[in-house]
Amino acid sequence: MPAVITARELRKTYGDFTAVDGIDFEVEAGESFGLLGPNGAGKSTTMRMIGGTLDRSSGHLDVLGMDPAQQGPQVRAHLGVIPQQDNLDEELRVRENIVMYGRYFGLSREFLARKADELLEFAQLESKAKEKVGNLSGGMKRRLTIARGLVNEPRVLLLDEPTTGLDPQARHVLWDRLFRLKEAGTTLVVTTHFMDEAEQLCDRLIVIDKGRIMAHGSPSSLIREHSTREVLELRFGSARNATVVQQLEGVGERNEVLPDRILVYAHDGEAALEEVSARGLHPVTSLVRRSSLEDVFLRLTGRSLVD
Repeated sequence: MPAVITARELRKTYGDFTAVDGIDFEVEAGESFGLLGPNGAGKSTTMRMIGGTLDRSSGHLDVLGMDPAQQGPQVRAHLGVIPQQDNLDEELRVRENIVMYGRYFGLSREFLARKADELLEFAQLESKAKEKVGNLSGGMKRRLTIARGLVNEPRVLLLDEPTTGLDPQARHVLWDRLFRLKEAGTTLVVTTHFMDEAEQLCDRLIVIDKGRIMAHGSPSSLIREHSTREVLELRFGSARNATVVQQLEGVGERNEVLPDRILVYAHDGEAALEEVSARGLHPVTSLVRRSSLEDVFLRLTGRSLVD
């Protein structure tokens, strides 16, 4: 099947500032595709160009066989858009938010009566149908925003930082809802700066920094290509980390010094920790963990995703 989204040399500039710098990618039907990068990397700008609410400066962009710059309304008719910030009408009740939003698409009241019930069940909000939106928790509001974005039965759902501000339990509930959408065949495009979210949700992703693609592939393939199997985190105290790192030369494959800790990249983290002890070094704390997309980003850019 042809890709549902194709970008070639996609670029967006604002005067002398380049927000998106000639990126190429394709999104296949039914997959969950991620844009991973820090705030300001160009992820949201890319999403707005896909949705046809921001014109590109140059390059080619095809969404569902259409150019969003020329056929914006037709493209948006088949998209569900979940913005970074919930923009629900807090004066309306939960169910009314879904029904009123559906009317913007010209959907009939009969259709919306059935669809609202279906979406409230999907979002686990049936018991809150008559509540004012202002009374909902942050996680409930986020699920309602996603339910509302599904009212037109979109082929592609764009989610911009879907779990920002949510507690861990609410994030996992939301991830479960998104898994169900993917299983039903909806194409998901997700921007995030959370490495665990990208690993949980995305079949494939691109790593973006300063408007450019640094790497692309599945989360597991990117970790295999750019990192080791395990990472040993050592803390000797902020004042000592930079000096101790010289004594760690040869432990693991490489080391990274961060402000609060030293990262030792190794195939066997426990063996690396034993070597550290054998050298007479005694960290304040130590932790062996598996490599993550955070380590991929650090290797590619020299800085953390939260910098």
